[in-house]
Amino acid sequence: MSRPSRRQVNQPTPQYAAVLQSPPRGHPYGYQQQQPHPDVGGTRRALSSSANSNNRNSRQQVQRSQNAVVSGVATGDIGAGYGPYSYHPEEAHRSGVYNGSRFRANPSVTDPPTREKAPTPAPPTTTTVPQYMWDKDQDLDDALHNPDPRGEYYSFSLISARGWINVGAVLVLITGLLALFLGYPLLWHYTHLPSPIVGFNAGGINGTGQIPIFENFPLLVDNDTPDSALTRIGWDGNLYDLVFSDEFNTDGRTFYPGDDPYWEALDFHYWPTGDIEWYDPSAITTQGGKLVITMSEKSSHGLNFESGMLASWNKMCFTTGYIEVSISMPGSPSAPGLWPGAWTLGNLGRAGYGATTQGTWPYSYDACDLGTFPNQTTTDDQPAAALTGGEGGSPLSFLPGQKLSACTCPGSDHPGPAVNVGRGVPEIDIIETTIDTDRMQGEVSQSFQVAPFDIGYNWIDTPPASTVYNPNITRVNSYKGNQLQETASHLTYIDDRFYAGNEYATYGFEYWSDRNNREDGYITWFYDGQPTWTATAASVGPNTEARISRRLISEEPMYVILNLGMSPSFQQPDFQNLRFPASMYIDYVRIYQRRGVENGLTCNPPNMPTSDYIARCGTSTSSIPIA
Repeated sequence: MSRPSRRQVNQPTPQYAAVLQSPPRGHPYGYQQQQPHPDVGGTRRALSSSANSNNRNSRQQVQRSQNAVVSGVATGDIGAGYGPYSYHPEEAHRSGVYNGSRFRANPSVTDPPTREKAPTPAPPTTTTVPQYMWDKDQDLDDALHNPDPRGEYYSFSLISARGWINVGAVLVLITGLLALFLGYPLLWHYTHLPSPIVGFNAGGINGTGQIPIFENFPLLVDNDTPDSALTRIGWDGNLYDLVFSDEFNTDGRTFYPGDDPYWEALDFHYWPTGDIEWYDPSAITTQGGKLVITMSEKSSHGLNFESGMLASWNKMCFTTGYIEVSISMPGSPSAPGLWPGAWTLGNLGRAGYGATTQGTWPYSYDACDLGTFPNQTTTDDQPAAALTGGEGGSPLSFLPGQKLSACTCPGSDHPGPAVNVGRGVPEIDIIETTIDTDRMQGEVSQSFQVAPFDIGYNWIDTPPASTVYNPNITRVNSYKGNQLQETASHLTYIDDRFYAGNEYATYGFEYWSDRNNREDGYITWFYDGQPTWTATAASVGPNTEARISRRLISEEPMYVILNLGMSPSFQQPDFQNLRFPASMYIDYVRIYQRRGVENGLTCNPPNMPTSDYIARCGTSTSSIPIA
């Protein structure tokens, strides 16, 4: 048996086909026909037998197949194409980066000429979207993807139901807004026009002394005032018209700052006269058709009593005329100590605010002489009578001098109307009530406070300068003043029935002053409808001993004060018999003026202005006492 021959079969050296740069466009999964490449590594030895020839052909086919796979992988035709989610570039994309519009079937005249060209390589297969694999056309699915809409998006047509609905809705909104913010305010304005008469004098400005009239607002003349009280015949025989009244018939009124156009309740301690009560607005109200001011024994601001003071300062003032107040006194005539008051003060001074009254209260003087000096003396202590002309041989005056005198230099601070016009804060009291402890009967002081002073405060209290109408109930007050005031006063007894709200009596005064006829000035006081006494211009005329000129019946606009106080300096309280709370009742306040008087009901008359000065100087307090 012959042994098979052992032939050494030489394995071919591994060879790698070069990567094709432009593969033929065949199926990616098929084997590509390629031209045989020259053998690498030199020539081979030829086989002589047919078997060897067949083997060689088989190996060459395998080799070509391997080279085709390598080339397909390298070019992307094989690899990413395997599997159900393989990426197959469109044949159209193989011809270039961009294609023509899918909306255009025929070539445009602007297209470049068509010619055969060699196919370009397909973009490389990748797991991401190949670069530049889109066309130039807008997306079909959503107009929002197109940043530059054209065509029908800019179309316009007047025949559009939806468009007209939109326009109509906008017009309805605009019309509604105009009606709300323009039409309604205009309708309200023209259906609520103010009264043709909106005030008195210049502009009707209440805050500066002019009194306005508004609908649903307290009027100057209260509607509840009876017709019989609208006019009166004055003590001087002239016809007087009612210009202001408050009947207090509306219950529950309050008088905190801003509550009332004419009145304001004070909130402070009235220190100038050493009062032992605190004034609080809560102590004043209206009840049963009356103004009620109540003093209570209660701790308030370090004091043991609380009461009320009501004033019309810089709100309602009058110059000349007749004022009448109907009052029922507080407490009992058998229990002294209470100090009810109804009085008037020049508007340049605010009661209780010492900085406004220092050097102004109680001056009523229009001369430039020694009467305007501090202490009414010169620097060399003249006149000598002033050094001992006070009570018990004491100095006559401790006043600092008239601040707003007729001696004021041009350009200095002065309320006007000119710096050579003397201004001040005179005081005229309707009543200050006390108890005559000898008779245990109530009496009222009706007085006029002035400065500068007569020697010994001896004003002229005899006829014809002064007149008492019923000596049985009225007498000259023995108290005539001190270093801070000269008091022209008379005392009048009142009936016991006019206490504790049981019955009411009227108290008032009528006065007249005329800058051009000052000798005609007078003040006449009244109690229960009857005159008590009269002071004339002669009562406070010149005093040669004191070297002063005449004091004036007030030419200042005067405001009204109503209060219930208590001070040992006025009368020592009888706490054993006093009962608290004690109330002062006021039925009404009425003011009349001569018919034909102009600028008579204002705090800022043109001939005696106050508003500008008050605005400049304010109303701060100081330690200078006042009455």
